[in-house]
Formats: sequence, structure tokens, C-alpha cells
Amino acid sequence: NSYALVERSILFDGVEIGRHAIVRNAIIDKNVRVPEGTRIGVDADEDRARGFTVTENGVTAVPKSYVF
Repeated sequence: NSYALVERSILFDGVEIGRHAIVRNAIIDKNVRVPEGTRIGVDADEDRARGFTVTENGVTAVPKSYVF
């Protein structure tokens, strides 16, 4: 959507990125809707708090059908 930023990421089928969202260094599995203004791959601690896996190289993995 408008004003969203996606960098160095893999998005599977059915992924929707909301306005003003930021996705960096991430793998987002099928059927995930990233809400407006959400940040993924920007703050590793924030990503881990949501239950995402963050690799040693800083890649964030969002599981299939995750609901924010």
C-alpha cells in the first residue's frame, strides 16, 4: 500500500502490507496482513516480543497466518 517500505524481504502469497508499514530483512509467510504503521525487522527485541524468530544475521521470520 501507499507509503509502505519493503527492503531485502521475501513475501509469500496472500501477504498484505499496510500503509506506512516498514518491513526490512524479513520473511513473511502466507496469508499475513501487516497492519498500517507496523515495523518488522527494525527492532529485533520488538520482533522477538511478538514471538517472531530473529536469526543471528538479523532476518525476522513471521509465521503463516499470523494475526497482529
